[in-house]
Amino acid sequence: MKRPEILKILQELVHARGPSGHEDEVRKYCRKKLTKLCDKITEDPAGNLIGFIKGKKSNDPIRLMAHMDELSLIVKRINEDGSLRVNPVGGLLPSDLGQGPVEILGDTKIFTGIISAHCIHVTEETKGRWRSVPHGEGKMPRWDEMTIFTGKTVKELEKAGVHSGTRVVVSQSRRQIEEVGSYLGGYFFDNRAAIAIGLCTLSLMKKKPHQDIYFVLTTEEEIGCHGASFASRTLPGHTTIAIDVGPAEEEYAIDLNENPIVVYQDSFGVYTKSLTDDLLKAGKKARLKPQCATWGNYGSDASAAKRYGQTAKSGLICIPTRNTHGFEIIHKDGIMNVAKLLHTYLSMLN
Repeated sequence: MKRPEILKILQELVHARGPSGHEDEVRKYCRKKLTKLCDKITEDPAGNLIGFIKGKKSNDPIRLMAHMDELSLIVKRINEDGSLRVNPVGGLLPSDLGQGPVEILGDTKIFTGIISAHCIHVTEETKGRWRSVPHGEGKMPRWDEMTIFTGKTVKELEKAGVHSGTRVVVSQSRRQIEEVGSYLGGYFFDNRAAIAIGLCTLSLMKKKPHQDIYFVLTTEEEIGCHGASFASRTLPGHTTIAIDVGPAEEEYAIDLNENPIVVYQDSFGVYTKSLTDDLLKAGKKARLKPQCATWGNYGSDASAAKRYGQTAKSGLICIPTRNTHGFEIIHKDGIMNVAKLLHTYLSMLN
């Protein structure tokens, strides 16, 4: 794939709504894309979309995983004034979104709301005031200090099918990807960039792979890797490789550039050394400059599966990303380079 096609796919993926447990739009889009790349496409009871590519051998299938879900909010209650009290679904902070537009996914209608806090021009007399003090010193706002302004009455919300459990997502107006020199900025590169990497990898495969491949687009990763756990338990194979974003931070000596990241450890444990070493060799064989990392405060579909005994071998490759879980930044060539590493690894198998 050329860069313009990759950007087009990424933008279409970002526009698709996919809160955890409600990944329908992303699944529908990916199904269309996988039709020309896979021998068979199925959906399992956990909602995972599985693209199967028949290999020369079936004795040791490879499971590639990228999650479909995005960070979102969920309605806790409807207040008397028609505003919504919400909780995060996944590791999402108010500062990640700011006081901006969202979409409320009612059962019968989707409509716009606005993340709202009290005005800055108030005193402590205003209860629930956003905890801030002059000169920006103080504590970050919490979700229990925020509401979603809807401009609707309680009856109008109920008629639209809004209730406790309704998902709230970033508005379409904020899902446009921005080009900043050699970089791209946007919401939900975690994990739409990884899905794009998987699609690019499959497009690079001109010959039948050595082993059967299951490309698993998983559900509910952001809240516990539930889809991956089910797929790892039910699909054949002992090797699971996750594709995800990786924090480009000085703490990990990771640069925000086009070079893939091969991960040796995260909060769930260590990745399989032999597999990870092979991924690193593949990156070098592809004439890339892979970066190595050990993550803190991080987990993936693959490390979760290994932690709970659902896979024997685990690996993780990442695209360097800044502002993870916010308006994220990646290099324009990052997607294709991670795909080249993964394609080279699959070509090395025998």
